[in-house]
Amino acid sequence: MSDILTAGNLSFAPLYKRVKMRIMQRLTVGEWKPGEAIPSESRLTEEFQVSIGTIRKAIDELSAEKILVREQGRGTFVATHTEDRFLYYFFRIVDRNGVKIFPQSHMLSFRRMRADANQAERLQITRGARVIRISNLLKLGGKPVEIDEIILPAERFPGLTEEMLLTRSSTIYHLYQAQFGINVIRAAEKLHAVTADDETARILHLQKGSPVLGIARVAYTYNNLPVELRNSYVNTDDHDYFNDLGKST
Repeated sequence: MSDILTAGNLSFAPLYKRVKMRIMQRLTVGEWKPGEAIPSESRLTEEFQVSIGTIRKAIDELSAEKILVREQGRGTFVATHTEDRFLYYFFRIVDRNGVKIFPQSHMLSFRRMRADANQAERLQITRGARVIRISNLLKLGGKPVEIDEIILPAERFPGLTEEMLLTRSSTIYHLYQAQFGINVIRAAEKLHAVTADDETARILHLQKGSPVLGIARVAYTYNNLPVELRNSYVNTDDHDYFNDLGKST
């Protein structure tokens, strides 16, 4: 993920980093929407009064971070959340042969609650602020494999309803982007071993106390702002967690 340049250290950053930050600022305020083309490199060169090499280096980094997408012969576009993007950059569960398929999502619950101290700290909101808790079951090839418990700050997702989630046409990250202007650009994860409690064991068709993989994720939008907490519990009897560290997320 790109480093955050503040007013205090911006003047000491390499020129391309300063240009990159200016592009990020314009993405943050929604000047260029997901799926839209940003101005051409020559136009940006004129606007920022820098060399085309500086512009390209800034755009190269943003492309490597999957914030922008270059399309040969067409230009550079703001990345959109498609099923392929979700599958290859945010979903990391594969079968024993390393094959990854798109999961079937089934909502288990949707409710509103108040953020506890840990949730508030990780989401950078006030303790007791309203949050939305969503629980989903993910199936792979018809088999229950993963439970996702998602916590969202309600103030950043005004008007989000259970119906919107149930009837969405694509991924949940696409919904965030299309309906609320929130573009998830990276996710930080911690893995840990846990044992299945009664409810987890029942849903994943396991014995109580069976080992499952726990994944704690924080998803971020521009400017390193956390927008989603996600605790996942994965049955690894027939599946593995796989992350190609050579690829940027």
